[in-house]
Amino acid sequence: MAFWDSLWPRREAQFESGTASTSSIVLSKRHATVSLTKQGALTGNLRVNLSWRMRTSDIEGRSRQSGRLLRPMKLFRPDVVQAHTQGMVNVDLDLGCMYELKDGTKGVVQPLGNLIGDLNVPPYIRLSGDDRFGAPSGETVYVNLDQRDQIKRLLFFVYIYDQTPAFDRTHAKVTLYPGNGPRIEIELDERAPQARSCAVFTLENIKDELIVRREVKFVYGFQSELDRLYGWGMQWGRGYKSRT
Repeated sequence: MAFWDSLWPRREAQFESGTASTSSIVLSKRHATVSLTKQGALTGNLRVNLSWRMRTSDIEGRSRQSGRLLRPMKLFRPDVVQAHTQGMVNVDLDLGCMYELKDGTKGVVQPLGNLIGDLNVPPYIRLSGDDRFGAPSGETVYVNLDQRDQIKRLLFFVYIYDQTPAFDRTHAKVTLYPGNGPRIEIELDERAPQARSCAVFTLENIKDELIVRREVKFVYGFQSELDRLYGWGMQWGRGYKSRT
């Protein structure tokens, strides 16, 4: 990216499809869908990763502004830190997935309740780890696309577990890594200070075509509210994590 492009970030917003150098597709409000089928990404495991970071201004206020005045070019490089940095309010973002299979089976894969799923038998979805600190590796959910014919629809969502809502200070991103083709990126870039959950994207099997649709819809409740919004029709109760 050229130096002048960094001064005017809006200039690069128009490039929303991947290139040979980035090998990525960015889903936005204007370009909200992509077909995994047309990308040739129908085999192996689809890896869905959640990562996040927070700006230092959210921790330290404007205490560093004086230093920026001495080095004016830093004005164009916002400071960011990983969410586990000391002094940060506790933010525990979790990645989950509601599923509906072709046989009518419905459920959820998520850290709460240790509902980690399984790749080789229904629901063909598995959670790998629960990152509570915003480490660069983040949290990952795998989907077995070799069993795509058994899947009707999936809803991937992110929620803040039992902490103060902080989506407005948390720069989160969900990235899809198909077994073949470019990765797909979805930024949770809208501000919703009081929201506790966000529907990030759906994956639907429509006439044997797998369609990913960006949602990025924030709600002020938890999974039950997302359920009602998307018509899953499941029963929900209070869940807890282990302390290990």
